[in-house]
Amino acid sequence: MIRLEKFDTKDYSQLINSIKDARELMQFAGPEFTFPLTEEQIERSLSDKNRIAFRVVNVSNDSTIGHCQICFKDKFANLGKILIMDELLRGKGIGKQILTLLLEFILENSKQRNVELNVFDFNTSAIKCYEKIGFVINRDKKFVREMDSETWTALNMQLDLDNWIRKD
Repeated sequence: MIRLEKFDTKDYSQLINSIKDARELMQFAGPEFTFPLTEEQIERSLSDKNRIAFRVVNVSNDSTIGHCQICFKDKFANLGKILIMDELLRGKGIGKQILTLLLEFILENSKQRNVELNVFDFNTSAIKCYEKIGFVINRDKKFVREMDSETWTALNMQLDLDNWIRKD
């Protein structure tokens, strides 16, 4: 079980230390940050009043195991910067729990009902997780990023909260 808590300056160093290289940073944050991640980059990102960042907490021992954000736009809420820090914890349903808590937060704290996220097409485990929650790929919206002389394609996925059925 997990809970979301406000991401604060005391959490910066753990997030910074959890990002091993430029490729992992691009996968986590897209082109917003450059490697190595710094406190200044995090501060600049979080200075956006429409952005809310959370640390993902393991309720059994109060340890931070991840990170996630919501950015409220004019017509939608964008979920992003979703990271489960310890690779050994990935693939165990934590991503689904994070998404569910983020969607519940939006339902309780915003009038926004259109939710989007972007995910690189090679991240098939994340795509499957998002689809299990109810996100569908928007075939009309893609982003291309260059990384180490490779072209990465980010898919846009959407969910309508008015039609979302929570699946435990």
